[in-house]
Amino acid sequence: MNQRHFINARVIDPASGFDGPGEVLVEGDKITAVAKSVDKSSLKKNVKAIDCSGFVLAPGLVDTRVFVGEPGTEYRETIASAAEAAAAGGVTSFVMMPDTDPPIDDVALVEFVRRTATDTAKVHVYPTAAVTRALKGTEMTEMGLLSQAGAVAFTDGRNTIENAAVFRRALQYARDFDALIMATTQEKTLSGSGVMHSGANATRMGLSGIPQEAELIALERDMRLVAMTGGKYHAATLSAAQSLDIVRKAKSDGLDVTAGVAIANLSLNENDIGSYRTFFRVSPPLRGEDDRLALVEGVRDGTIDVICSNHDPQDVDTKRHPFAEAEDGAVGLETLLAASLRLHHSSDIPLTRLLHCLSTGPANRLGLPSGRIAPGAPADLILFDPDHPWVVSEDDLRSRSKNTAFEGARMMGRVLKTWVGGRKVFSL
Repeated sequence: MNQRHFINARVIDPASGFDGPGEVLVEGDKITAVAKSVDKSSLKKNVKAIDCSGFVLAPGLVDTRVFVGEPGTEYRETIASAAEAAAAGGVTSFVMMPDTDPPIDDVALVEFVRRTATDTAKVHVYPTAAVTRALKGTEMTEMGLLSQAGAVAFTDGRNTIENAAVFRRALQYARDFDALIMATTQEKTLSGSGVMHSGANATRMGLSGIPQEAELIALERDMRLVAMTGGKYHAATLSAAQSLDIVRKAKSDGLDVTAGVAIANLSLNENDIGSYRTFFRVSPPLRGEDDRLALVEGVRDGTIDVICSNHDPQDVDTKRHPFAEAEDGAVGLETLLAASLRLHHSSDIPLTRLLHCLSTGPANRLGLPSGRIAPGAPADLILFDPDHPWVVSEDDLRSRSKNTAFEGARMMGRVLKTWVGGRKVFSL
């Protein structure tokens, strides 16, 4: 097997908390050694030295919430195009939502995703499966069989399961084979036809609002059901400050609960909507600055375990409408790391903690072997310059859809190279 020797690197391993100069030795698709200076006797004659020039060598990112149009709406995004975008953004593994056409609610569709990913994707693609058939929230899927087929978690994607009895049974059933349920928390009768955060801005702009209570009530209900069933639960994308208090209490009560946040909600607020730009219409909605700051604190103090892209490609025809009529969603795979690094440069969140929430945290929650730099770990690695300046341009995005909330944004920090299983899949 070929050896690759990464030298002159600033190695950051969020799993151990290490951040310092070091070297990494990779053989085949695995990391075999990590040290300040790798023992030269372990190097083969044909070893390939990779000079990292002092840049950061870190585990590849693990994105827990990626919507893909295949099968059914491939014009928005295919598994292959999503993987191209992921590689460019330093995402070496992503979790695919079941919101396809048809939805991923049976074994054949899980196998289709896995087979297509193996054949066409540059990065690891892990399918989720629906909790309920056709994502309708009424009849449970065969979660045991779907898990055996390769579904890494269960979710109804964009939909909240409104029927509490159905969700209770799902948590109980999933618990029996240690499966994770990833939930969207938005009470539909409160969110209604809302299109942005409910408040003074929505009133001024003449747009219907989505109150924080839509999230709080759904999340509070879910915590009650988790306590009742002992289920394994992940709140996919929180947006409200008070949601963090609910999660903190659940964790202190010993519930098996984790929480995630979309990078848009962590780095933008309702004021960014500005002149009704539809690329800022996302779900959950961008909320007030106080909420954003609370989410930042939630990442810093460990209340939030995962930062995700919430990558949701939309066709031009679904976004080129008045704000109230446009579809929710923005692409985010290629800007996930760069947008996160804004919080490092502003000294809001330490870099190691950011990378933990982007790699180690999601890998641990999903039971994946990645997210660490250690002997025996997969050689899923990224090299990035945290100080590299660049401007986001939709023309340069590799995603089939260009609906980025960061169009024209000035970023500081960019992925230089990405390796998956020791194989280079991206180079700037």
